[in-house]
Amino acid sequence: MTDSPADASTAGAAIDIKDHIRGIPDFPKPGILFYDISTLLRHGPAWKEAMRRLAEVVRPHRPTLLAGIESRGFLVAAPLALELGLGFVMLRKRGKLPGAIIGLNYALEYGTDRIEMQADAVKPGDRVVVLDDLLATGGTLAASIALLRQAGAEVPAAAALIELTFLKGRERLGDTAFASLVAYDD
Repeated sequence: MTDSPADASTAGAAIDIKDHIRGIPDFPKPGILFYDISTLLRHGPAWKEAMRRLAEVVRPHRPTLLAGIESRGFLVAAPLALELGLGFVMLRKRGKLPGAIIGLNYALEYGTDRIEMQADAVKPGDRVVVLDDLLATGGTLAASIALLRQAGAEVPAAAALIELTFLKGRERLGDTAFASLVAYDD
């Protein structure tokens, strides 16, 4: 016997995504609480529900492509792109992509970093939603949005599985709509 659509959505509503994210203290260094999504990824029903909920968040922005930020953002954006019937673009750290690339340097709390994509990854007018596993301070996500816009794409929205609201990362995203499935306030 199969579940009806109503039964499936009721079962999904009963899944608390936060229950499937593990906190690991003092990783990668003392004083940091790392939110590990590997426990979510290995729980099929919870992972499927996370993708369903992200699809609901992303679909109204009418993207033509999804972009994922290296590396855990790939785990979010690629299956969601497949679910939505869209293409997927990788936003990577310096020197990780073949062929012609474009990039953007951006400031970190202590230093700088660079985000890159293949020069032909987007074309002017593409509507791209950017995804990552977690929004913390917002620096990498803001740089990713700026890089895509530099290439001519429209970036109406961004999303993540997790948001650390106490770091106020969404404030760095300017006019880009942002949504997360789970928020931690401290």
